[in-house]
Amino acid sequence: MKAFFKEFFKRGFISAWGGPFVLAIIYYIVGRIENIESIAVNEVSLGILSITLMAFIAGGITAIYQSERLPLVSSIMIHAAVLYLDYLIMYLFNDWIPKNTAALGTFSAVFAGGFAFIWIIVYICSRRKINEINNLRKGKV
Repeated sequence: MKAFFKEFFKRGFISAWGGPFVLAIIYYIVGRIENIESIAVNEVSLGILSITLMAFIAGGITAIYQSERLPLVSSIMIHAAVLYLDYLIMYLFNDWIPKNTAALGTFSAVFAGGFAFIWIIVYICSRRKINEINNLRKGKV
């Protein structure tokens, strides 16, 4: 368990630097689209802290795949649950999505679809690489 938390914090800190960068891009785009000239200091500060924490947790939880005691499906489910709660809590806390059933349903559907899509891509790429390695071992390439 100690190794997991060490890896969690290492990955979290590596990922956290990108949070403010992403937020700056989002604020820039929103400012251009909605012609906003200024944002309150409190909103910017809360946004920076929130997105940094989100990135820290999202990066850190990938350490779950280093645990050799968990089956891959269990790791994927834990990863999905932590990311979902991380994003949902921060989005609601910052009023980035409305607090109603339709918005929560849309958020949940987009999250589930996006997570599944990314894992399908990872699976396909992994299978291709495994097949290439197996073919090399058999001398077919």
